[in-house]
Amino acid sequence: MTTTGKPRSDAAQSTRADAVRSRQKLLAAAGEVFVESGVDAPVREIAARAGVGMGTLYRHFPTRADLIVAVFRHQVEECANAGPQLLANTDSPFAALRQWIDLFVDFLVTKHGLAHAVQPDSSGFSALHTFFLDRLLPVAEELLDAAVEAGESRTDIQPYELMRGIGNLCIAPDQDPRYDPRRLIDLLLLGIQQPKTS
Repeated sequence: MTTTGKPRSDAAQSTRADAVRSRQKLLAAAGEVFVESGVDAPVREIAARAGVGMGTLYRHFPTRADLIVAVFRHQVEECANAGPQLLANTDSPFAALRQWIDLFVDFLVTKHGLAHAVQPDSSGFSALHTFFLDRLLPVAEELLDAAVEAGESRTDIQPYELMRGIGNLCIAPDQDPRYDPRRLIDLLLLGIQQPKTS
């Protein structure tokens, strides 16, 4: 028994659940702060937004790089998990693909600054890129295949080229206000959508 009167196994489970909740809050807060202020934002701001102390933040993420990588992986997982859900809950597979691409673009835009935080020539960057492709490419393929099968998309589009094309359209290092990648992505999607036959 513990001093609170709870069995030790219950107390341990409660502690683990609290730790998981704290980690999720930190990842969500860090994602928001990175979008607003970049990856160099003060970690104190992230802890405050998550409603946890600095000690809790450092227990989960001893370094800034640990936090950045965790946020990246968390956002990839969220994007990956959204694909099957959209496909199951949307009447049109192409509409599900379009909604998923909106989430994918959100992810690409919000990861601005990651390349500077994790050097592109490092093994860590390579591992993240592999994780990114391993998790998201099958989702893009599933959505695209469903749209093709429903007769809503052209049959000659490969998932990798679609993701790569969208990624290239999202590259805007100088954040030029005259450039809106989403408008061009809409045009790209119009190009791959199969016209309905009467």
